[in-house]
Amino acid sequence: MNATIKLEKNHFPVLLDELISIISPLYGGTFIDCTFGQGGYSKKILENKKNEVIAIDRDATTEKLANEFKEKYKNRFYFENIRFSEINKLKLNFQNLSGIIFDLGYSLNQIKDYNRGLSFNSIGKLNMKLGLNSFSAHETINNLDQKSLEKIFKFFGEENKFKSISKKIVQQRKKKILKTEDLVKIVNVVKSYKSSKIHKSTKVFQAIRIFVNKEVSELIYGLINSFKILPLGGIIAVVTFHSIEDKIVKFFFKNYSESKNFSRYFPNLQKNKKIFKLINKKPILPSLKEIKNNSQSRSAKLRYAIKIAHEDNFEELYKKFKYLLEVENLSEKL
Repeated sequence: MNATIKLEKNHFPVLLDELISIISPLYGGTFIDCTFGQGGYSKKILENKKNEVIAIDRDATTEKLANEFKEKYKNRFYFENIRFSEINKLKLNFQNLSGIIFDLGYSLNQIKDYNRGLSFNSIGKLNMKLGLNSFSAHETINNLDQKSLEKIFKFFGEENKFKSISKKIVQQRKKKILKTEDLVKIVNVVKSYKSSKIHKSTKVFQAIRIFVNKEVSELIYGLINSFKILPLGGIIAVVTFHSIEDKIVKFFFKNYSESKNFSRYFPNLQKNKKIFKLINKKPILPSLKEIKNNSQSRSAKLRYAIKIAHEDNFEELYKKFKYLLEVENLSEKL
């Protein structure tokens, strides 16, 4: 008898219906779920017995649920604990690959695990590691110089008070090693005015999490390496939750779906090659009903593209987000 898989009670896969309608799993095929998490997308795809799912996740705690999937779906489900930037290292046959899916949000289990320090309610040593990391938020906050912290908060958090918060952190850590609750207090002191609907520490926590998990390079290399293994006609679909992610995905799809000259001085020489077909130029957003049922979906955006040609040159993508990659490289100081 097949095992019954019970997902987290309050777990809602974001834009699930919209995503399923895009990748059309009813026709059968192999799909890669790059952010397995609580398995919401994988479970829906596997409802059709013609489908196979290759799931990956950098968080080792997802292996327990993945083992339940293996038990139920047998040879239709495969899981590996790797970062999705390494998707091209999977030693599998991708000939029947129909689509690759990314959900860039983090799961309810990760938020509820206060040892990770992703929540403002966490107490103790800063962490924020999502898996397969080389350093933590604790090392970042306690060891990087003020200028480096300023860049992280400015570019990864888009935090207006990046200078004041960084200065206060450096002053405070001279007295003691900073913990999660200390960081929240510092932000509250600096941003003493009445805040908007979001928590005062939201942007600072976002910035540190992006830095610790190298989310910019992960996404860039994840998209490029997904493209390389995807057959013609295959789909890449990405759900983003903040503007930095969305800018990268938007540029990747839009820039490589338009033929344009590299130089206005030599219009007939080099042109970039169209490698994607876009059906929707604008992102797909959650419905009011979904937002009401799951407030975490309110910032979600779904973009997707169909591969129509091969291409190895992604120099424009690297150049476009060079400034973000340079901020990530501040980790070399740790």
